[in-house]
This record gives sequence, structure tokens and C-alpha cells, in this order.
Amino acid sequence: MRKNIILQFVVMVLILAIAITALSLYNLRHIGIKSAIHNAQAISEVVKSGLTSHMLNNNMHQVDTFIESVSNMNNVKNIWLVRGEPVDKQFGRVDKTKLPKDALDKSVLLTGKMAHKIEETFTTTSVRVTIPYNAVAVKNIDCLKCHDVDPGETLGAVSLELDISALKQIGIESIYIITLVVLFAIFIIIFLSKRILQPYIELFDKFSININNAVQGKFKRINIPTSGISKDMLNLTEEYNKLMVNFKDTSIDIEKKLHGFIGYQAGKEGNDPLNESKEIIDNLSNLYQFKKEIELDDSRDEIYQRLSQVFSNKFNLKAFNFIEIEMLKNKMTTVIQKGDFFCCSKTMKETPDLCRSARTKNDVVSMDFHNTCPYFEKKDLFYYCTNISISKNINLIINFVFEKKNELEKLKSQITFIKSYINEAAPSLEVKLLMKALQESAFTDGLTGLYNRKFLEEHTKKLIPHAKREELNIGVLMLDMDHFKAVNDEYGHDIGDKVLKELATILDETVRESDLVIRYGGEEFIVLLVGVKNENDALHVANKISKKVRENEIDVYAGAKLKKTVSIGLSMFPQDSSSFNSVIKNADIALYEAKSTGRDKVVRFKEEQVSSVDLF
Repeated sequence: MRKNIILQFVVMVLILAIAITALSLYNLRHIGIKSAIHNAQAISEVVKSGLTSHMLNNNMHQVDTFIESVSNMNNVKNIWLVRGEPVDKQFGRVDKTKLPKDALDKSVLLTGKMAHKIEETFTTTSVRVTIPYNAVAVKNIDCLKCHDVDPGETLGAVSLELDISALKQIGIESIYIITLVVLFAIFIIIFLSKRILQPYIELFDKFSININNAVQGKFKRINIPTSGISKDMLNLTEEYNKLMVNFKDTSIDIEKKLHGFIGYQAGKEGNDPLNESKEIIDNLSNLYQFKKEIELDDSRDEIYQRLSQVFSNKFNLKAFNFIEIEMLKNKMTTVIQKGDFFCCSKTMKETPDLCRSARTKNDVVSMDFHNTCPYFEKKDLFYYCTNISISKNINLIINFVFEKKNELEKLKSQITFIKSYINEAAPSLEVKLLMKALQESAFTDGLTGLYNRKFLEEHTKKLIPHAKREELNIGVLMLDMDHFKAVNDEYGHDIGDKVLKELATILDETVRESDLVIRYGGEEFIVLLVGVKNENDALHVANKISKKVRENEIDVYAGAKLKKTVSIGLSMFPQDSSSFNSVIKNADIALYEAKSTGRDKVVRFKEEQVSSVDLF
């Protein structure tokens, strides 16, 4: 620090000295040139007066002697006369010794105005000046008496070359003096800095070191100098020490509380607690925004997608999988798959209860010298699995996969913040599960697990406009178990419920996934064949159902078997009616026709069936 201050002072003095020297040299040069031009004008006036006097006294033969005497004046290197063209014409002869020597002479004779130029080297400077001799008519000098010219016309010129090198020599000497002054000033600065500035420089160095240490999380006091600095600096140092103590205590306290708040372990000793706290606060802020967003999401899928985006965009994770495991049903569902590394999918699909993370409720991490999870199939990859319980029966397993070990280590350092996002998502996921279960309970039949009549009413509000827009056919099958009351009367309601469950299973297994099976009420069921090609395909499905029911044997008790049949009525939308409620009514009419004509049959709705029902 001390060297920097001294160097800055030295540079400042040098710059100042150079500036003063340059300014002095410029002024000396400028003044010298002006002075030379002024002297040249004075000398030219002397020469003009002399020439006039010689002319009036008819002594022109002594002009050269007069000019020679003038040239002996101090600083005059050379002087000569230039005769103008009007004089040569008047006297009829040309004096070659008085012809213009250069362009400057010619220019002055042509313009009638004084001109000058400067010629200089490093050590010498000369000023060349040419002054015109213009014809005038004044009291003492009347050129027009002797010369046949117009007033103001140029008769000739006086050219002089003056040496002003002495001024430059003075400037060079001033450079020497200024250099000595500068060197002396530098010596004084160095001496004073050691005596006066040294305590301040040392204190500044201590401030600098302590601030750098504070950035690294090391807060230390400064030992206050006993002498050499002002009272204000002593007070400043004391205030700084108080600030460091307060800052250390406060930042460490904030850091500990933030770590405790999110369950994050403190970093290594010497880390900057302020930066760590800032990082934690930034993450908490982002976490809060994330929580607010997922509370507005409509479904679990939206929450999973949002969580996936956080993993990809914030934590730069490239390969991970979200797996839901229903423990009671031993069922696995992949809800998110990012990347191509689902390396335990085979085991998870066949026997999800073997998942180590789901079974132990703990994180499962790749190890260097042994295989933590025996079901992870890729030995050259690394993994980190964590388990989150989102309901009593459903666990969410998040499986992170890496190609390099350093990527796994980076995840370990971030896992606390990652889990914070997962933990914030868990309650919302549970709420969505409960809402789904509640919705399913409102729209499903408690006995058979099929959709109920309420679901049919709500679902057709969307299905029918879609079918009309896409020009889809819908086959409506209305089914009724034949003589079902007799089952309840003879075997009891438990067997009756079993018969209905068997029928629900047959229906669910016979139709496509895109079709809907609904328990309409009691022993009545409706099957919606969505997108069926024509009524022949619908009749084929209906006959297939009738055959399976007819062939199905139901255990009742003590090895006894029971077989039942169904009657089915078929109506087509929109062929039979553009109103879906009318189509259901038509299917019911066809069902009545099937039951009234012998049961265990499939009847296609026809218009004449309507009048027979009314008459009955």
C-alpha cells in the first residue's frame, strides 16, 4: 500500500513537472517568435527610412553599405532587399541582386502583406520575416513624389532572418532546473511518507486484510495504533471493531436460524455466512413462490410437471424419474420420466414392493465399494433415490441418475434444497389425491367400483358435443340381470352383491378402455361404446357380453355353482336420436322388449317398440 501511494505521488509530480516544462517551452517559443517579428518590423522601418533618406540625398550607391551595417545588429542572421516590379518598370532596369529569393518574397510582393515562417531544430530556432514596402504619401515620407505608382502599391520588401536560439537555450536550461526540482520533491515525498503517512498506510493495510477476511467469514478486530494517527482515525477504527463484532454475532445467528429453519447443515468453517444466508434466503423466496403456484394447480400432473421443471431449470438435473407406488395394491405408476435412465423399471413394474427406498423409507445412494440397491441394473451409472409419503397408501419415489460421480456429489450438496421443494409439494399432492378420491367416491359405485349414474350425467355433457364435432357413433347398451330378485330371495344379499360384482368384472374386461361401463341402478348397467363403427359392431359386443355372462359360473356356497343371464337393449347415437337422453330411453325400451320376449337376448331398438310399450 505504501509503495502504491508513493508511486502515485511520484507520478503526479512527474506529470506536473512535464506539464509545466511543456507550457514554459511553448510560452518561450511563442514569445520569442512574436518578439522576433516585432524586431523585424522595427528593423524594416529603419531600413525603409534609410532607403528614403539615401534616395532623397542621391546616395543610393551607399545602400549596400547601409544594409551591411544593419545586418550586424544583434540576432540578425541575414537581411536583403527585394525590388518590386513597378520600380523595375519605372527605372527601366532589373537589379538581379534584389530579385525575390523564395516563395515567401514572391507572396509578399504579390499580396502586399507581411509574412513569416519558422525554421528550427532541437537546439536552434530562426524566424524568417518578409515585410512589404508599400507606396504611401504622408508628411515625412511621400513615395509618390519619386515613384510613378498608385498609393498602397508594393514597391518592394525587406526580408530578414532572425536567430532566437537563445530563448530555446533558456528553455532547455529550465528543463534541467525543473528536473532537479522534481527529483528533490520526490525525495521529500518519500521521506515524508515514511514519517507521516506510514501509520495511516499500515492502518489501511489492516483494514484491507480484515475486510478480505470478513468476506471469507473471518471477522476480526483491528489493533488500534497507539500513536501517529489522528483522533478521527482512532474513532473510526473503534467503530469498525464494534461493527465487526456485531456483524459477526448477527450473521452467525441468522445463519444458524436459517439452517435450523430448513434443516440445512452449516458449510465449512471459514465460509462467508452472509453469502450462505443470502443463498438460503433466495432459495426460501423461490420455494415460497413455488408453493404458491402449486396451490393453484388443478391436478397432480401439473404439480409433478412443475417440480420436474424446477429440477431441470434450477438444479440442472438431466435424468430423473417420479414413481408412485401403491403399497396395498403393490402397484407402480411412472408419472415423470426425464432422460433415458430408468434403470430399475423391470423390478418396479413386476414387484414394486422390493424398492429399497420405499421399503426402508430412507434415501438410497450409490456407493463406491458395494451395491446399495441390488435392483439398479446399470453398474456404470450413479443414482440417488428418495422417498416421500404423499398418503397412507401411496409413496412417491424420486430416482436421480448420473453418468459421472461428481454430478452425484453435486446433488448431495444440494439435496436439502431439493427436498425442500419435494416436501412443499407433498401436502398439495396429498390434497389432490384426497380430492380425486372424493371425486371418485361421488362418481363411482361403492359395490362394483364402476362409474355411477351421476358420472354419466356429468360426463355426457362433454362427451356428446365432442362426439357431434368428431362425428362419432356411440352404441348404448342397457343391461339388466335376469331374475336377480330371486338370487337375493334364495341366497341372500351377499350372494346378490357377488353376482353384481362378477357382472361388473365381465363388462369391464369385455369392452375397450375407451368405452364406459356404468352401474345405472340396482341390477341395471349401461355400456357406452364410444366411437363404434356401426350397429353390427355394437351388436357383436352385446352378444359377446351375453355369452360370457351365460357361461360364467359363480360360487355360492359348499361348492354350489350359480349361472345367470342378462337381457340387453341397444340404441345408437345419433342414428336413433340426436338427443342422448332419448337414446338412453330407446335402449331402455329395447331392454324391455328383450325381457318381455323371453330374456337372455340382445334386442336392437326399433320405432314400433315405442307404441307397444305405451299400450302395455
